[in-house]
Amino acid sequence: MKILRAQKAIETKRLTDAIWPQGLRVAVLGPHPDDFDEAAVTLKLLQSNGATISVAVLSGSAIGVEDSYCAPEQKAETRREEQRRSCRLFGLPDDELFFLPLEEDAAGEPADNEHNQLIIGDWLAPRMPDLIFLPHGHDQKGGHRNVYSLMRAVVAGRRLNLIAMLNRDPKTVSLRIDAFTPYDETTAAWKASLLRCHDTQQQRNLNTRGYGFDDRILGMDRKNAAELKIAEPFAELFEVEIHRG
Repeated sequence: MKILRAQKAIETKRLTDAIWPQGLRVAVLGPHPDDFDEAAVTLKLLQSNGATISVAVLSGSAIGVEDSYCAPEQKAETRREEQRRSCRLFGLPDDELFFLPLEEDAAGEPADNEHNQLIIGDWLAPRMPDLIFLPHGHDQKGGHRNVYSLMRAVVAGRRLNLIAMLNRDPKTVSLRIDAFTPYDETTAAWKASLLRCHDTQQQRNLNTRGYGFDDRILGMDRKNAAELKIAEPFAELFEVEIHRG
């Protein structure tokens, strides 16, 4: 029944107005360290309404760290430590953050294969999530596409009953707007502080784009709000998939 009540809450579209059922179980599949932070405002909303959140980061993403930042052998652990810092700032208990040992493809992304389906399935099944958050699969990033495909295979194979919340990323190609979380400047400053925990990405964006990772994500959320024509200056956007086991 919880998933039915959660579905009804999501159907309000404006998630800040939703009446959430108590005791929701929420899982986050982050293809890379920092994907969790893109949906942080919505996840904090759920946590404040009593949801339990578990986060799985699915790659070390060493490829996303500039050579000038640190030694090659330190890149993956540096990114993991950045995710630990942002999750602590968010208020996630340390024992709810997991780094899963997935196989990676030639591009350094989580591979879309049966081995990784098994690892993700074994992590998800005992948690029995009502909601699962991950980036949208129609995306320029191979890791986002692969993790979306893995999620679909695991949900079908394990006959899981859940709602998938697919968030917009700067490289999302297209997304149907089924739900959104609006937020204000104060909340934007809080979200920026989480994003800046990922200093490897902050510096890489400054060096390659001339603005930080925080500005990149908040800039997307500002465009989201403008697209919706809402009063609030920022919004996180989601396409929603209902999976019936």
